[in-house]
Amino acid sequence: MKQRFSSLDVRVVAHELSESLVSLRLANIYDLSSKILLLKFAKPENRQQLLIDSGFRCHLTDFARTTAPAPSNFVIRLRKFLKTRRVTSVSQIGTDRIIEFQFSDGAYRLYVEFFASGNIILTDASLTILALLRNVPEGEGQEPQRVGLTYTLENRQNFGGVPPLTKERLARALKTIAEQAVGKKVKKNGADELRRGLATTITELPPVLVEHVFRLTDFNPATKATEILENEVLAGSLFRSLEQARAILEEITSSSKAKGYIIAKPSPHAADSGVDGETSQAAKTKKLLYEDFQPFLPKQFGDDPTCHVLPFDGFNKTVDEFFSSLEGQRLQSKLQEREATAKKKLDAARQDQNKRIEGLQEIQYLNLRKAAAIEANVERVQEAMDAINGLLQQGMDWEDVNKLVEREQRQHNPVAELIKLPMRLNENIITLLLGEEEEEEDAEDDNDFDYDTDEETIDDTEADKAKSVDKRLTVDINLKITPWNNAREYYEQKRSAAGKEKKTVLQSTMALKNAEQKITEDLRKGLKQEKPILQPIRKQMWFEKFIWFISSDGYLVLGGHDAQKNEILYKRYLRKGDVYVHADMHGASSVIIKNNPKTPEAPIPPSTLTQAGNLSVCCSSAWDSKAGMGAWWVHADQVSKAAPAGEYLRVGSFMVRGKRNLLPPALLMLGFGLMFKISDESKVKHVKHRLYDSDKAESASSDSKGAESKGKGAASEADTFQEGTTEDSESDEEANQSDADEERINPLQSRGAKDQKDDGPRSLEPPSEKLGELEIPEEPPKPTPQEQEQDNSSEEGESEQEDEPELPSIATPSSRLGTPKAKKMAAKYKDQDKDDRALMESLLGVTAARQKVEAEAAAKAQREAEAAAVQDRRRAQLERQKKQIAEHEEIRRMMLEEGVETLDDAETIEMGPLDSLVGTPLVGDEILEVIPVCAPWNAMAKMKYKVKLQPGNTKKGKAVKDIVERWRALAGKKGVLDEGAADPEKMWPRGGGIQLRACRQGHYHGAGRERGW
Repeated sequence: MKQRFSSLDVRVVAHELSESLVSLRLANIYDLSSKILLLKFAKPENRQQLLIDSGFRCHLTDFARTTAPAPSNFVIRLRKFLKTRRVTSVSQIGTDRIIEFQFSDGAYRLYVEFFASGNIILTDASLTILALLRNVPEGEGQEPQRVGLTYTLENRQNFGGVPPLTKERLARALKTIAEQAVGKKVKKNGADELRRGLATTITELPPVLVEHVFRLTDFNPATKATEILENEVLAGSLFRSLEQARAILEEITSSSKAKGYIIAKPSPHAADSGVDGETSQAAKTKKLLYEDFQPFLPKQFGDDPTCHVLPFDGFNKTVDEFFSSLEGQRLQSKLQEREATAKKKLDAARQDQNKRIEGLQEIQYLNLRKAAAIEANVERVQEAMDAINGLLQQGMDWEDVNKLVEREQRQHNPVAELIKLPMRLNENIITLLLGEEEEEEDAEDDNDFDYDTDEETIDDTEADKAKSVDKRLTVDINLKITPWNNAREYYEQKRSAAGKEKKTVLQSTMALKNAEQKITEDLRKGLKQEKPILQPIRKQMWFEKFIWFISSDGYLVLGGHDAQKNEILYKRYLRKGDVYVHADMHGASSVIIKNNPKTPEAPIPPSTLTQAGNLSVCCSSAWDSKAGMGAWWVHADQVSKAAPAGEYLRVGSFMVRGKRNLLPPALLMLGFGLMFKISDESKVKHVKHRLYDSDKAESASSDSKGAESKGKGAASEADTFQEGTTEDSESDEEANQSDADEERINPLQSRGAKDQKDDGPRSLEPPSEKLGELEIPEEPPKPTPQEQEQDNSSEEGESEQEDEPELPSIATPSSRLGTPKAKKMAAKYKDQDKDDRALMESLLGVTAARQKVEAEAAAKAQREAEAAAVQDRRRAQLERQKKQIAEHEEIRRMMLEEGVETLDDAETIEMGPLDSLVGTPLVGDEILEVIPVCAPWNAMAKMKYKVKLQPGNTKKGKAVKDIVERWRALAGKKGVLDEGAADPEKMWPRGGGIQLRACRQGHYHGAGRERGW
């Protein structure tokens, strides 16, 4: 069975990883064991997991594996240098079994070795080792490797490039093979000699590929290297075969994904099953044992009828399936061992209880037989008792009594033969050998017909007695009581044993049940520890990238984690009929309620609005300050991204026009619960409020039109734009104050004209039409604080430079020669030419000062030009953003008017699975996934597993971990688990093994102490 990568596997995997991982950032690194690492790469809408097994394999995986509780020192060091860095290159080092990962354009490099014991080495750009999995001492053909040394690549296989395949190179390889074969013993099958020799001399061609082309070209692999050198025809045929092998190599890596093939053989322990269809195919796969994997289909395996070839799309997927199957086989063997051990414990407990019961039953039967034997031999028992009592009454010693009975037995005294020595005379007990009632009758019948007194006959009878087995019972007789009382005591012992048997049966049943529960619990705990190793990674639904929950009325409520998410919610998911919910608090999330797209005019229930408002408030600073307040909501057409002239809206900020509908103060109370995704067959049993009946929805929407028109008329009182942001939102008091100022500004306007203006129908001029008519202002936007500081600093620099005094030039003639001083200076320097003037200025330092002033002026002009260029670029960027916003708003206005939905295909498909999410599964439901959700407590009334969260000091991750551990602990207590899965208030067996491997902090928010259940 193949265990590690070959050079061909490394080449293909490196090529696929280069296509999949380049441009992704390293999110985190985990260690699964001492030699296995898990690297998680991510970028928006693309997540990959890379599994590295030092010395064996490296591939992308689709399975979630259990990570170590704490990272190792090596992983901590890798995280320090590589976390959040972008992958820029993945390649193979020459043709050696080494993969190089470059991060940040080669600033850090990670080398993974797949030969010998393997190693994982981190270096910087100069190849200085920063961290490595294991230190390598210096040895033959191996340089030392430890932190601080340089990692060498020059001695790697074909590091400088793969040499071309020529006939001269092939001839040299054949000579080397022939020289190596001289000192070796000749094997019966010499087919491997040429194949392995070519793999060591022409290193880019692995042996399996060489054998494949030999079979394709019908070249005899048993041909000796000396024969090929002597025969040009054979040499030419071998050269063409190797050229075909090189062509196959190029073809494998020509596409972004190479096909993979797993070669499997039937398992000898697999049982036959007659299931048809897909189940039969899956059963056949389980019956196979994986032997090998290749990026091409070798002819030697394709022609073998005992081999099964399983094709896969992508070599990474092939390798993942191969090694995951091996892990599954090891896991299955562990589980079988655990089950066998548990079965042995149960069998031992059952056997122990059965032995106890059988022992009590044997005691009853034996006591019954002894009592019956005493009653059947009352006279003999009485004779023996009288004989012993008589000897004791005579004052004979106990030892003498035993000797006397022994002497009488040798003389065949019938009374003495009944007594079994030694007797326990100190306890007044003698042991008698009594025959049962049937045996006594048989003995009497034999005595009736035995009248022969011949000595030979007597001797024969004695010999027969000696040979016969003594079937008499040993019965203890109390000398102080009568034989009948002795029989009565044995009957009492029999009744006592019967009572003990009944109690033992009852107790053994309970003890066996408890033992079974304990062993089953231990087995289940063991299975819990093993099962998560190979869990497939759950694909998240489109709305799980936001804060989400399903309200008590069945509506999908979405909230943004940050400003970017708020922007995405507005641009992509806020549609006609939806409702926008926000709170005037710092950090409050923008929340939207998705209405039924078939009936966008249907009103949103008040309970859903209240729950969405609670979510927005709980995501704000109110959670930390523990001071709640109310939120507000508006319709989708009241929210816009178009800013007034001269203003700019930040990312995640929106303009809200019209009246805000206030909600009652929110309760700072969340809940953490579990929702179950069920199959399509199980959805029939569940009725959801969210599944609207079209007729009822239309009637409801028609009834609500009047109310909405009234609301719109009331909302027309506020005609000014209001800004609603995730950071600072304007309050309703400011809006009311602006309205009051407008009234004071226009004191001469008549009341009737104002009423006439307010009474105009709002539906004739929706806000979206006005947004489409917005013009982009030509005046530049207000400078940012940084730009103002730059301008101020430049102005200060100019003023400072103007205040500096200018250095006088002694050689410069004055333009005003009328003054006496100027005349004297002209007369003094009349014979000085330009060269003398320059020399004098250089001596006095005037030239240097002038050059310094000119350089400073040039630098200042350059800075001003750069600042102006930056401002121009910013202005152009703002203009482009405004133009894009205007175009988006125009498209959105048309969409709102026509009711057009522009969801992606995946999002449109996944709008349906909301029906499959239930809070309480029913008996017989097929549960596909368990999804954690954090929502307002009022929205979790229909969830079975839920915990209340309130503001506190506990961190989010610890709170969720404590909740899950408490559920698991409760699953093992008596009275909490309902084995029949019928009581909806109790925990069911399938709910006791909760696994939340896909939980991340993005799935829940806020933390506190949990209260109630």
